[in-house]
Amino acid sequence: MKSQQDIADAIADHARGLSVDGKLVTADVAALNALAASLSSRYPAAPPAPSVAPVTNLTVNIVLEVAHHEAIVQEMYLDSESVRTWAMGVTNASGHNVDRYKDNPQPMRKCVEVSVWLMRSKYLVEVLRAFGGRPLTEAQLAAALLFHWNTGAIEHTDWVNLFLAGKSVEARAFLISHYLNGGKLAARRKAEAALFFDGAWANDGKTTVYEVSKPSYAPKWSSARRVDISADVAEVLAA
Repeated sequence: MKSQQDIADAIADHARGLSVDGKLVTADVAALNALAASLSSRYPAAPPAPSVAPVTNLTVNIVLEVAHHEAIVQEMYLDSESVRTWAMGVTNASGHNVDRYKDNPQPMRKCVEVSVWLMRSKYLVEVLRAFGGRPLTEAQLAAALLFHWNTGAIEHTDWVNLFLAGKSVEARAFLISHYLNGGKLAARRKAEAALFFDGAWANDGKTTVYEVSKPSYAPKWSSARRVDISADVAEVLAA
């Protein structure tokens, strides 16, 4: 559908070609605008843009997106800062004692269950609070949760404030240029920005699962395998 201005511009171009001096006077412009308005009114009204319902709860897709960028270790391990960690990044600071999982691998369902509990009880609450009631699409909520799960900074970062102020370009630029950990997280920040601003999902229903090297208790990187956890996630969320 052409806008009224598009129609007026097209008529004016033709009219200038018919004018003796190639110019239009005030009366011509008024007449052309009236004609453009009449022609524009004959176009059928554009259908309204489909509404996207805001999302405030975890969905299978949201949890799988976090899992796609994270990993699961089914027994207690030491992260890069020597913090005792388990499942999808759960530590004792969460209130869940992960020491019990030392040399004690847990079923995937248990790992997903506790990880989802932590997302729902802490991280999701903080993400929603950071956006102050602003409706978020599923993709936006997933991206914000993904960022917060990794950085813990959703309530303090400038990109959220810029987005809330209607400055999406500046918000995106800030997101992809900060919290990079010396460049190691640049790809992740870009993926979060693509999800939040473009709705570009990355997950395929799988996460990377690692075993634990001993006696160091670091993840055994060579053991990496991709595991489909979509059924476990769906069952945990439905419980």
